[in-house]
Amino acid sequence: MNEKEIIELVKKTNLQHIAIIMDGNRRWAKKAHLPSMMGHKKGVDALKTITRACNDFGIKYLTLYAFSTENWNRKKEEVDFLMDLFATTLKNELEELNQNQVKLNFIGNLNNLNPNLQKILSDSKELTKNNKGVTLSVAVNYGAREEIINAIKNIVQDKVEVSEKNFSNYLYTKNLIDPDLLIRTSGEKRISNFLLYQIAYSEIYITETLWPDFDKEQLALAIKEFAHRQRRWGK
Repeated sequence: MNEKEIIELVKKTNLQHIAIIMDGNRRWAKKAHLPSMMGHKKGVDALKTITRACNDFGIKYLTLYAFSTENWNRKKEEVDFLMDLFATTLKNELEELNQNQVKLNFIGNLNNLNPNLQKILSDSKELTKNNKGVTLSVAVNYGAREEIINAIKNIVQDKVEVSEKNFSNYLYTKNLIDPDLLIRTSGEKRISNFLLYQIAYSEIYITETLWPDFDKEQLALAIKEFAHRQRRWGK
């Protein structure tokens, strides 16, 4: 299926928001007999590829699960590497992202990140805020349970009437529509505390492909599968 056909499928199905659990970096590295850090570096290449592909296909929103609240339990060496890789990647790729009209957004408990990284995130978001291409939301220090609990606390504090609309406005994703399609790479069949509230009616696509090997063609296959789904919204 060529790119033009995928673009038509995106329009026909009104596919606007894709969320991805990027899984399999370490397994990719192990399979290639490389240090796990190399898997994460290769995963960055896949991230860039998929962001460009979403822009090409006309996807309006792309949300990627980069670092969960539970990931802090990994070895300090790996956590430090991931944070440095995140900061370095943003600085190195920001100009190209901006030229390609990518609008950057970050969701999660950002206040717990180191001040230098917080500034990089803030500056990146500010620079790209008026761009008209895909909105790329990166989930960093994100946990859906924590997000929901924080939303409840803030609603109570603000004495706001509890409703679905009001509740959504207190989530990290308040400026986004809910995902139409949730993709998980590496074949694992779990949600891993990602967008638990927002994916209530998302279609779920699981592929055995490890994240570093997930490319434009793999994304096209997921979109093609989505186009064959019949979304009933509980009806």
